[in-house]
Amino acid sequence: MNFKVKESIKDRKSVRTFDGRRISDKDREALLKCMQTVRNPFDVPVEFKLLNVNEHGLTSPVVIGAEDYIAAKTARGKNFEMGYGYSFETVCLYAKSLGIGTVLLASSINRSTFEKVMDLKDNEVMPLATPVGYPAPKRSIREVLMRKGIKADSRIDFDKLFFDESFSKGLSAEKAGVFADALEMLRWAPSAVNKQPWRAVVCKDTVHFYEAKSLGDSPLGDLQKIDLGIGLSHFDLTLKEEGISGRFFEKDPGLAHEANVQYIISFEKESL
Repeated sequence: MNFKVKESIKDRKSVRTFDGRRISDKDREALLKCMQTVRNPFDVPVEFKLLNVNEHGLTSPVVIGAEDYIAAKTARGKNFEMGYGYSFETVCLYAKSLGIGTVLLASSINRSTFEKVMDLKDNEVMPLATPVGYPAPKRSIREVLMRKGIKADSRIDFDKLFFDESFSKGLSAEKAGVFADALEMLRWAPSAVNKQPWRAVVCKDTVHFYEAKSLGDSPLGDLQKIDLGIGLSHFDLTLKEEGISGRFFEKDPGLAHEANVQYIISFEKESL
């Protein structure tokens, strides 16, 4: 599964309005292979299915013209939200490289039907689904208004999300060094109602990641940890594309932070 990561991230926009065409056999085969082989650094198994709208009775009030959906399920366990988000976003980025549009949906689907088709077991959850297809030439008025409402094309400034050694000093892209592109790609990751819950502190060759929690948990888990997993896929895949190796690990550095912020995980760049 090779594709241009940064190009896909920069070019990708959420798509809710599709042109009605079914995915070509070639693109379908490539997408299915990606769904079957995608992995995440947290060793969380995620099972994907490609589902047909008419065959399975799938609907969403915010989607127009899509013939297929991708849904995924996972079992609750350690880091399940982050592993799920990482794997799901990787599939969406790969889809973008094929010219296929996606949008991450949690609540605006007929969830009970999706979950029945996914055959959820007692300890399994299906937080997200996405329509897949070729984008229509023009967005619907409803989609335009939705994007405007959540300011979908804007992001928090780099130095308000990422910090230098401690939360008391904002990080510049120049000071971020080898992590600059990866953090910028993380900055542009999608998140629930565009809350952008990721925070990071760079300490030399290590980046400590935090969740700035602003939404409550749901029966599906902590949706903002899923957002963090989505963002970490941008960060990690960008580093890999740039030939930078490293590892994720959990060891709270004990940095002072605000009450709604919690440490999640760290990344250490491999020494040459």
